[in-house]
Amino acid sequence: MIDDILEFNKKFVESKGYEKYITNKYPDKKIAILSCMDTRLTELLPAALGIRNGDVKIIKNAGGVISHPFGSVIRSLLVAIYELGVEEVMVIAHSDCGACHMNSQEMIGHMKARGVKQETIDMIRFCGVDFSAWLDGFEDTERSVKGTVKAIMEHPLIPDDIVVSGFIIDSVTGELSRV
Repeated sequence: MIDDILEFNKKFVESKGYEKYITNKYPDKKIAILSCMDTRLTELLPAALGIRNGDVKIIKNAGGVISHPFGSVIRSLLVAIYELGVEEVMVIAHSDCGACHMNSQEMIGHMKARGVKQETIDMIRFCGVDFSAWLDGFEDTERSVKGTVKAIMEHPLIPDDIVVSGFIIDSVTGELSRV
C-alpha cells in the first residue's frame, strides 16, 4: 500500500500537481480547528466549511480531544496562536465517532492479543500512566466538546482574547451544529 502511495507521489511531483496548493505557513482565516482523525472527515470537513489549502490550521487526533494539558494538542495550539497568528479556535467533533464509548480495558486486551506483554503494561502504569484516563473514550459527544472548549479557554497559556467555539459535524451530511 505504501509503495502505491510513493508511486503516486512521484507522478504528482513530476506533473507539478502541487502548484495549486502552494501557500505559506500562516493561516489566511486566522483559525485553528481541532477535530477528529476520522477518515470520513478528510475531505468532508474542508468541503463543508468552505476552507481551502492555506486557510486554517487543522489539528487532528482520536476524538478531537485534549488528553493532556501539556500534550501535543495544546502545544500545537500555542504554536498556532503565538507563532502563526491564530485568533480563533474551533473544536469540531462529529456524529458516530469511534472514540465515543472506547474502553481502555478492551484496548489493553487488543494490545495483549497483538503481543504487548502484561509486564510492559504494568511498568507503564508504575510510571504513572492512568490507562483509563488516557485510553477511554467519552460517553457524550456534546459534553466532550464542551469539556475540550473549556480546557482550551481555561488553559493558563492560552490568551484570554482567543475565541474558542465548539461544534459537532454530521459525518454524513456535513451539517455543523454549534454546541
